[in-house]
Amino acid sequence: MILVTGATSVIGQKLCQLLAENKKAFRAMCRKEDQLEKFRKQGIDAVLGNFEDPESLRSAIKGCNTLFLVSPPNENQLECETKAIDVAKQEQIAYIVRVSASDANLRSSVPWAKAHAHIDHHLRASGIAWTILKPTAFMQNFLTMTKPISKGFLPQVGGKGLVGYIDAQDIGRVAYHVLTQENHKRATYYLNGPEALGMNDIASQLSDAIGKTIRYVNLPSFAFRILLRATGASRWLANGLIEHYAEVVAKNHDHDLGEEVFRLTNHQPRSFHDFAIENKDKFSN
Repeated sequence: MILVTGATSVIGQKLCQLLAENKKAFRAMCRKEDQLEKFRKQGIDAVLGNFEDPESLRSAIKGCNTLFLVSPPNENQLECETKAIDVAKQEQIAYIVRVSASDANLRSSVPWAKAHAHIDHHLRASGIAWTILKPTAFMQNFLTMTKPISKGFLPQVGGKGLVGYIDAQDIGRVAYHVLTQENHKRATYYLNGPEALGMNDIASQLSDAIGKTIRYVNLPSFAFRILLRATGASRWLANGLIEHYAEVVAKNHDHDLGEEVFRLTNHQPRSFHDFAIENKDKFSN
């Protein structure tokens, strides 16, 4: 039995869909009653659980032998996920598949990249069998910029850096194959989309998808911070995003393209152009 954390995320939803379609034994963990009911109406075993409440996680794990571990970036991520790994070990979980990040590094100035590296180290030292997935930046991140994009602008601080943006659904697809096959333990997989794109490329593909010219505006950091804060990002998230794009992306430190998604799934990763077309209504309104 697999416990799927982050079951309501794009990654988790795709993973749950594939597990259900292929009649694999799993349980979806979610935070809210309405999410719980939605899963149960689909015939999916679901349970309430919260990373900040280890006892709820302990209860959710009962009867499972495998854990899919993913959580959103926040200031408590390191504490929450290391505790989750500790609880998993106490409850005799035999295998953990974890979503990390391609830029994870113990010395990183990007807060979640540093946290991911510490969690990865904790998992590898836990004695539990593991597989670590390290995706690059998600295509879905651009859905947080729909308002300026709809007005014809793509604001960023990414300079001319290139990123192999990945659709989060492809990460869910990889997770399904890793969780249901036997030969992935102690492996670390770097995951990316099919092409390396700069912000001008993104703007061009968005323009084509929505039939309106989108212009990339490379903002100074202070201006991008103001924009992020105005759109609801916390100070921690805004500062981290600026550090990520200004240091990792603009200075060309993002990892190069690989073929792991296709190798693991026999399925070509989705292009940004296809992603933009599917979400054109969101980008144009």
